[in-house]
Amino acid sequence: MSEAEIAQIYLVSPAEIEPQDFAGQLERVLDAAPVACIRLALSSQDEARLIRAADALREVAHARDIPLVIDDHFLLAARLGLDGVHLTDGARRVRRSRGELGADAIVGAFCGASRHEGLNAGEAGADYVCFGPVGSNSLGDGSRAGIELFEWWSEMIALPVVAEGALDDALLRRLASCSDFLSIGEEIWHEPDPAAALATLHAALREAAVAPDRGTEP
Repeated sequence: MSEAEIAQIYLVSPAEIEPQDFAGQLERVLDAAPVACIRLALSSQDEARLIRAADALREVAHARDIPLVIDDHFLLAARLGLDGVHLTDGARRVRRSRGELGADAIVGAFCGASRHEGLNAGEAGADYVCFGPVGSNSLGDGSRAGIELFEWWSEMIALPVVAEGALDDALLRRLASCSDFLSIGEEIWHEPDPAAALATLHAALREAAVAPDRGTEP
């Protein structure tokens, strides 16, 4: 398996940022490892804050020819010249987002652990589906998107798939060959040196290309 065939890194912002300070940190992170896409995923619903953050991140991302998408706010994406939207509620708004943003925009959908919802999102016109969380956590109802979901999807469905949530080194290595993208966010932002943390994860991906982990799911 070549490096081109393993999952690429899909970088997710922290939920809270100071735009100008974070823009500098983001530059250092992007210099540490290749990133396929960046997602602005703020917890704020304040339009002015979202606009300031999008403006700061767009400048950094587009200078490196990396697409920037935003969580849910597809009307803002169109206004601000972003590359698309990541919908956190499955297939519900995929058609409307596509209609607002046009055929060339990125429209992705988070579908939890539901294969059915992922298929619905694909049929509605999503460019990718995202399943998660893949790691153990105590949030929500505690459900997980198992490795077998990604294995089935990669074998049966052509639509790109993203693995997200509580990724650790072992999960990253096992998902490298059965997902198109690995969503990395909190896995690095809580580390003392996020750039070094991302470089370490990317090194694990490169190792997985040489010796993929074929172990069974816990």
